Order: sequence, then C-alpha cells, then structure tokens
Amino acid sequence: MIDVTTIVPAIDVTTIVPVFVAFAICAILEPILIPVLRNLKMSQTERTYGMETHLKKAGTPTMGGIAIIIAFTVASLIFLPRFPRTGPVLFLTLAFGLIGFVDDYLKVVKHNSDGLIAWQKLIMEAVVTLVFCLYLVLGTKTSLAIRIPFSGGSIVDIGFWAYPLLFFAVLGTVNAVNFTDGLDGLSSSVTAVVAVFFLIVSTLIGSGTAPAASALLGALMGFLLYNAYPAQVFMGDTGSLALGGFVVGMAYMLQMPLYILIFGIVYLCEILSVMIQVTYFKATHGKRIFKMTPIHHHFEKCGWSESRIVTTFTVVGVLAGMVALIAL
Repeated sequence: MIDVTTIVPAIDVTTIVPVFVAFAICAILEPILIPVLRNLKMSQTERTYGMETHLKKAGTPTMGGIAIIIAFTVASLIFLPRFPRTGPVLFLTLAFGLIGFVDDYLKVVKHNSDGLIAWQKLIMEAVVTLVFCLYLVLGTKTSLAIRIPFSGGSIVDIGFWAYPLLFFAVLGTVNAVNFTDGLDGLSSSVTAVVAVFFLIVSTLIGSGTAPAASALLGALMGFLLYNAYPAQVFMGDTGSLALGGFVVGMAYMLQMPLYILIFGIVYLCEILSVMIQVTYFKATHGKRIFKMTPIHHHFEKCGWSESRIVTTFTVVGVLAGMVALIAL
C-alpha cells in the first residue's frame, strides 16, 4: 500500500522545473509556429461527410503538436542524465510523433484527410513498439511484471504473455488517444489530467519518471493557450500520436498497463465507440448505434457545444484518475 503522506516531501525541482520550462517553450514557440504553418499551407482539411459545424475549421493550421514535442523533449533532456528511466518514455513519444508527422505531411500534400494507409501506419507502429520493448527490457532492465488494480499493490509476472500484452496495450492506447483528438482542446485537456496522475504516481513510488510527466504537463498547458476553443491551431496526428506514446510509455515504466483502463476511460470510450459502431454497422447492413463516432461527435450531434463536451470529458478524466489512485 502506498503512503500518500510521502508525496509532499518528495516534491522537488525535478517535479516543478520541467513544468515551467516546457510551458514557456511551448507558449513562446506556438505563436511563432502558427504563421509558419499557415504560410506553408499546413492547414486542416475537414471531411465533407463529417460534422457540418467543423467545416468552418478548414484552413486552421495543424501540426501544432510540433511545439508540444519540442517543449517536452527539451524539458525532459535537461533531467535525462539524472533520470535515465525517462528515456523510454521520451523515445516512444518522439517515435510516434514522427509517425504522426509523416501522416500529417501526406494529408497536407494530398489535401485530403486520409494520410498514411492503415497498413502502412500499423507496420510503422509495430516496429516502434518492438524497439520500445527491446529498449525497456534490455536497455533499462525494466520488468514487464504488472501492477494489479485494487490488489493492495500486488505486482504479477505473467511471463511470455507480457509481450503480446505490451503490443496490444501500445497500439491500442496510441490509436485510442488519436481518436480523442477531434475537438478544440479535448485531447490536450484530457491528457494533461493523465499527466498529473502520472506525476503523482511517479512521485509516490519514486520511479524516476516524474520529470517526463512534468514536462508533458507544462507543454500541454502552453499548447492549450492556443488550442482551447476556438482553436488557433490543432495538434494534428503529430501531437495526438505523440501523446499516445507518452501515455503508454509512462504506464509501462510504472508497470501500470492495466490502469490505462481506469485513468484512460475517456480514451477507452472513444475507441470502443468506433469499434462498436463499425461492428454493428456491418452486422446490420447500415444501422448505427451512435449518431457519429468517435463518441464526442455523438454528443455534438445531440446538441452539446464543444466547450461542454471538453469540460465534461475532462471532469470524467479527473474522476477516473482519482479512482486509479485508489486502485493503487
């Protein structure tokens, strides 16, 4: 059982400084990046069969996730020599961010919303996941044993099955976070809450990953200055895939892949809504359960404003984080 009274004494510059460094970098870099992206015509292309209210967003600069990645990387590298366990998290964030960058670039060049073909993205993601697994096991000697929620702190080694679980968790989480990026400030806000959760847990158990959580929290707060409704810039797949890499990377460094089902309930609902919709649509030859997926679009179709959806989903994320802390 974790003693929560240890959190205050454990807070030091390594948990505070990265927040301010990353926030400052992103807050300063984004207004410089936005006109550059606009001049390079790196703009959002909205699907004509999507939400009608989103058509007005066409032309808004995308790939703003570049600033998040730069801010996160710089702030993390400052403490990397003292905290080498942040290395795998940094790698996974950057690697998936690069895949997202390629996807965004193809979308902009082709002026459509397709980007990388599904199988191309899957292969690239699988290769990154394999390298992460090797880095984790051979490079940092991190055990793939997992913490069991609500078990009083039990950690279980599931042997060979830890490897397929890792691939399933990484690919599933990254794409779930990607689905969450569909409204102004949604993915940024929800993932900022997740970063706070990771910061608390990292500090409590002394995992050596707190600087990475702090760095992403700061970067997202800086990005939200320009991404909150009405957004001046979108993160694109560059940002959303990078955030997915961060979430699952931190989860594995803390031996908490099962906890993603708890603190990542918003991500889970987003990807499940898509899977349920597609399966039901095919099984019934055209019928739908939701008005539109991912599920945040369903609520839009029900008349909810973007701000209301983002606020609600963020509150749900906060509550889920609290439940995950109790589960420790």
